[in-house]
Amino acid sequence: MAKSLTQEFVKGLWQEIPPFRLVLGLCPALGVTTSMKNGLGMGLATTFVLLCSNVLVSMLRKIIPQKVRIACFIIIIATFVIVVELLMQAFAYGLFQALGVFIPLIVVNCIVLGRAEAFAFKNNIILSAADGLGIGLGFTLALGALGGLREIIGKGTLTVWGDPLINIANTFPGFQPFQFAVQAPGAFIFLGLMLCGMNLVSSK
Repeated sequence: MAKSLTQEFVKGLWQEIPPFRLVLGLCPALGVTTSMKNGLGMGLATTFVLLCSNVLVSMLRKIIPQKVRIACFIIIIATFVIVVELLMQAFAYGLFQALGVFIPLIVVNCIVLGRAEAFAFKNNIILSAADGLGIGLGFTLALGALGGLREIIGKGTLTVWGDPLINIANTFPGFQPFQFAVQAPGAFIFLGLMLCGMNLVSSK
């Protein structure tokens, strides 16, 4: 049981890390990762919804009728998305404004709905929690890394919370940010480069 629990958690950190391995959740991955702060914020919000919805779906899996399971999943997910939305408005309003419409769109995020259908509806609460937490943290790491890379190259800064941790312009006054990195086409390019790097590491 312990080994299975560990496997379910760890798989989301590399083997099935979204959006690189599962190729899911591309919309927020491309839309909000103009900074590391936005990427981490979106990832943590999704992790909360994923963990809570997985646990509740697993608890109710023997009660939910097969014919209406998808509708039930969406209601459960939407409930936790509203919780996240209200918490962010109360405690991280700036981040809430930056993420905008992508917060309510977690309801239809393929990662969350897919884990409820493919895993939580078929497994016990503990395994479902491990699966949701692992996939969610993997998604957070992916968005944070992509956002950090794009921010450093496109803005010359690296911000996690508050003031930038890194400001390249202060160290290298001649540095010119590559604005393409934080524009929409740049998201596809940098996502592809990171996926290429992961494939090279995996092949070796």
